[in-house]
Amino acid sequence: MAEAKKHGFATRAIHDGQAPDELTGAVNVPIYLTSTYQQEEIGRNKGYEYARLTNPTRDALEESLCSLEGGTSAHAFASGMAAITAMCTMMKMGDHVVCSDNVYGGTARMFDKVMANYGLTFTYVDTSEAEKVAAAIRPETKLVHIETPTNPMMGITDIRAVADICHAHGVELSVDNTFLSPYLQQPIALGADIVMHSTTKFLNGHSDGLGGVLVCTKPEQAERFRFVQKCTGGILSPFESYLLLRGVKTLAVRMKQHDANGRAVANFLNGHRAVKRVFYPGLAEHPQHELAKRQQSGFGSMLSMDLGTLERANLFAKSLGLCYLAESLGGVETLICHPASMTHAAIGAEGRARLGITDGLIRVSVGIEDVEDIVADLGQALARLG
Repeated sequence: MAEAKKHGFATRAIHDGQAPDELTGAVNVPIYLTSTYQQEEIGRNKGYEYARLTNPTRDALEESLCSLEGGTSAHAFASGMAAITAMCTMMKMGDHVVCSDNVYGGTARMFDKVMANYGLTFTYVDTSEAEKVAAAIRPETKLVHIETPTNPMMGITDIRAVADICHAHGVELSVDNTFLSPYLQQPIALGADIVMHSTTKFLNGHSDGLGGVLVCTKPEQAERFRFVQKCTGGILSPFESYLLLRGVKTLAVRMKQHDANGRAVANFLNGHRAVKRVFYPGLAEHPQHELAKRQQSGFGSMLSMDLGTLERANLFAKSLGLCYLAESLGGVETLICHPASMTHAAIGAEGRARLGITDGLIRVSVGIEDVEDIVADLGQALARLG
């Protein structure tokens, strides 16, 4: 692993964990569709026993993602939420977690509706203000979990500042890096202890595979998450591991185009007469623009805009042609989401109001189509709003 990391990002994305097959020379990792493995004799095997424990395709994927995030191990799960759930198994009854208040709605739902039943407690704060993180930490705090940028308000948290606070208190920091991918942001290099992804999004990149991953920095984390994979069975299938490996190979070139298109679309929407406000860290007026420039290598393709009312948001969505109204993000196609009724419906009207998620808010995952075509489609839909 150490030798491979001397290569650049795009080279590692193509090669790390993906050596040609020793049997045939195939340059793609085979899909090992097996539930079990022949053992050479009692107590002796070729490194594999049962598919819930390990699978060669999944092993290759985990090595690849570990390399890209600069961790010491990676652990693939059946979805992003399965990865979040596995992360919670590090804790026990009475432990406390500090979390970004503007976190993905499914994460808050898991914490409050499931994990709270097992004696974990959660405090939600605006992690863009590091002093609020420090004030929320208690003696029983074990983890601080942040998203940066946040979903869908695009707030930025200073990863290094929060990591320093966490480590001064003996607390671990996990970062959801889904929105930017390791190509545009490296949380471990900034002090994070765990990086989490919904691999369904930019890592896969083609809207055809569900998955999640935890990238670790410590042996005890690796031991725990391997044990969770074995015990709970919420692992990534061989076929979806293959799809994700396929997607990762083009991550660098895709993210370059996502970033370029995201900037162009944000500039088009910013100041448009039909748009009340655009939320995008790449805009100079974003309150954390300078921080985003320091800790990211690009601004990405995720942005939100406020169209004022639910009626206007719905008319805009219905008027789209090229872009799709759909859940999810990070695919090659441009996806439009209505957070109030989709990703953040679970937190309720009061919770959304507290975070500024209005009924008129639209989230845009800008794809890699010709940007002129994306802008034309958004423009004609906005023109319907008058």
